[in-house]
Formats: sequence, structure tokens, C-alpha cells
Amino acid sequence: MSDTAAPSRARRNVAVLVAAQAILGAQMPILFVIGGLAGQMIAPSPLLATMAISLIVFGSMTTAPWLSALMQRHGRRAGFVLGTAAGAAGAATAGYGLWIASFPLFLVGSYLSGIYMSAQGFYRFAAADTATAEFRARAISYVMAGGLVSALIGPQLVRATSEAMVVPFVGSYVAAAALNLVGVFLFAFLDLPKPREPAEGEARGRTRRELLRDPRIAVAIICAAVSYALMNLMMTSTPLAVVGCGFGGELLPDRDLSGMSRDSLRDLFVGHSSNVVSAHVIAMFAPSFITGTLINRFGVTRIMGLGLALLALAGVVALSGVELTQFFIALVFLGFGWNFGFIGATTLLASSHADSERGRVQGMNDFIVFGCVTVASLASGALMNSGDSVVAGWHAVNLAMIPFLTLAGGALIWLMLKPEAEPDVTADRPPPAFRG
Repeated sequence: MSDTAAPSRARRNVAVLVAAQAILGAQMPILFVIGGLAGQMIAPSPLLATMAISLIVFGSMTTAPWLSALMQRHGRRAGFVLGTAAGAAGAATAGYGLWIASFPLFLVGSYLSGIYMSAQGFYRFAAADTATAEFRARAISYVMAGGLVSALIGPQLVRATSEAMVVPFVGSYVAAAALNLVGVFLFAFLDLPKPREPAEGEARGRTRRELLRDPRIAVAIICAAVSYALMNLMMTSTPLAVVGCGFGGELLPDRDLSGMSRDSLRDLFVGHSSNVVSAHVIAMFAPSFITGTLINRFGVTRIMGLGLALLALAGVVALSGVELTQFFIALVFLGFGWNFGFIGATTLLASSHADSERGRVQGMNDFIVFGCVTVASLASGALMNSGDSVVAGWHAVNLAMIPFLTLAGGALIWLMLKPEAEPDVTADRPPPAFRG
């Protein structure tokens, strides 16, 4: 491949992946926004209201290792098509479970949707496969920017479809299934090579234990896991907190969401809670147009540090009060923090391993990241119900962020103080023998 052909090929793949992130990715805001409130309608206990969201993330966690290995062996397209098929099946199953008020079936569909979520998570790594070292950070961030379009499409589809059928939100699950059936054709335009199998006697890369001993990989995984888990922890609780606090922050201690009619619950949902989550999701992806450029200019560790600082600021704002404005500001900071922390960590990881290690390290990374996100989503519902009021639960959610931000911040500072203080993510892949 000529030097001029490589950037053209990379840009074509990035364009396809941006479109996939925008169209197929719109199902994730749909599922995450309605998951807790739809679950509230049929869950046997309020403590299980966010279980569907937890199952989506758990599905992504358990899928990542074998899906990454499949793509290492058969190519990215095979994994992406499989993920899209699972997304369609999952949304259809969850919608049917909601229709017949079967909570177990609703959860099965959510788990299948997690397989799609896992496949979507690899879009960012696929963007780096054919990118030059200098273009790598921007390729990753451009693909993540496609999420801005999905952040606009998803909530609007919810507004248009939440009342389309007799049972609220079933129409939204039908819309999510349809997105998969339309978007799967995008992958025919991908031009990604299958990874070359190492010849007999050729090095096959480091083991998982050796990979985790690489400081760059270890810190990238820690920061990605903390950024994503804390974002999910706070975002999952937000619709319940906004509704429970009466939109403008006036505490309604006697409000029992489980006893509300479906029509009343729907009316509450499509109001302020939808707008707050929409603002958050836009904040998650809007900075992506410049995140890669910022990484190349200021260094990946500084941008990751900025992300962690913004996550902390989101918690501070959330703890300062429960007015609607504070919900908006906190969730916007949360989105910005996730963007810089997660894209920075992804860029660091993508520049810290050889091609032969790709399937191993990327699958391990997403298993750990989404494992932490699963725990966070499970903890979200428990923390929201841990106090004697909605406000007490919301404060518990935000206070729980402190130890994990401390861990990630400490790990990042440790990396920055090493002799290789600022990894050069615009350089070729580092030698596999890198050790701390």
C-alpha cells in the first residue's frame, strides 16, 4: 500500500464507522434512557428498576473477550454484523417482554443488546487499524463524535415512539430493532484487513499478564474503567433522581414511583429527565471533534487528567443541590469528563500494543471496563434506594465516586512521574518489551 493510499483508506473506514456510530449507536441512548423507567413498570421490586441497564452492560462485558478474538481471527466486519444481529434480536425481545409484562424476558433482551454494545465499543479500535500514527487519535475521536448524532436521534425517537403502542416504550424498542436492520448494510463499505496470523516460530505477542505489567496499558485500562463506570453510575440514576425530586429540585418525599400509573410515569419521563439526559449525551460526544487534536497537541496523559477532573467537578455540582439547573450542569460536566478520560485512555491503549496483541489486549480491556460498568449500574439502583429520600440516594451516588477518582488520578500521576512521562501516541507502536 502506498503512503498516499493509506490515509485515504483510513478516512474511508472512519467515515463508515462514524455513520455506524450515528445510526446504529442511536439505539443506546434509547435503551439507557428508557431502561430504568420501563423496568420500573414491570420489576417485582423498585431495587431492580435499573437491572435491564445492568444486563446490557453485563452482556457487553461477557461478550468482549470472545468477540475480540473472533475479530482477530475473522476480521472486524464479522464481529460488527454479529453485534448488529444481536442488537435487533435484543430490542425485539425486550419490547415483547415489556408488552407481556415479563420481567425475565425483558432482561434476556437487555442481555442480547449488550452484545451489540460490545461490538459498538470496538468501532473506536477499528478506526485505528488503518490509521497512520499521527491520525490515530483523531480517527478514534471522530468515530466517537458520531455519537453526537446518535444523541440527537435517540431521544427524538423516544419522544416519537414512546406512545406509539398501548404499552408505553414498546414502540421505542421496535424503533431500536429497526435501526439495526437498516444500519447493518454500512459494514459492506468497510475496508479493514484481517489480522495476519503469525508464521510458525514467529512471536505471538505478550501474554495477558505481561500486557497488564506494561504501565501504559495498566493505566489506560484503569482510567477507561473509572471514566466509563462513574459516568454510568451517575447517568443511570439521573432519570429517577430528576423525577423523584419533582423536576425543579423540590423534594417530594411521599412520591412512590412504583404506584404511579403508566400514563403519569410516561408524562414525567418525557419531560425534564429526557432533556437532562439528552444534554448529557450531547456533552459526551460533542468534544470529540477536537479531542484527538487536543491529545496530539497537549499529550494524552494531560487530556486524561482533565477528564478525571471534570468527572470530579460533576460530582461536586451534583452534591451542591437538586435544582434542575444543577442536574443539567452536573450531567454536562459528566459528559465532558467521560469524553476526555475515555478517548484519552483508548488512544493510549491503541498505541501501546503490537498488531498481534490486538485481539488479546482489546478484549481484556473491554472485559475489565464493562465489568466495572456492570458493577456501577447495579450499584446505582441500590445507592438511590439507600437513604430515606431521593436526595439522600442521589448524594450517595455522587459520594461513591470519590475513591475511584482517587485511584485513577493516582495511577495517572504515577505514569506521568515515570521516565517515560508522556507516551508519544503519534509515534509508531512501542516495542512489546516495554516494562515499568
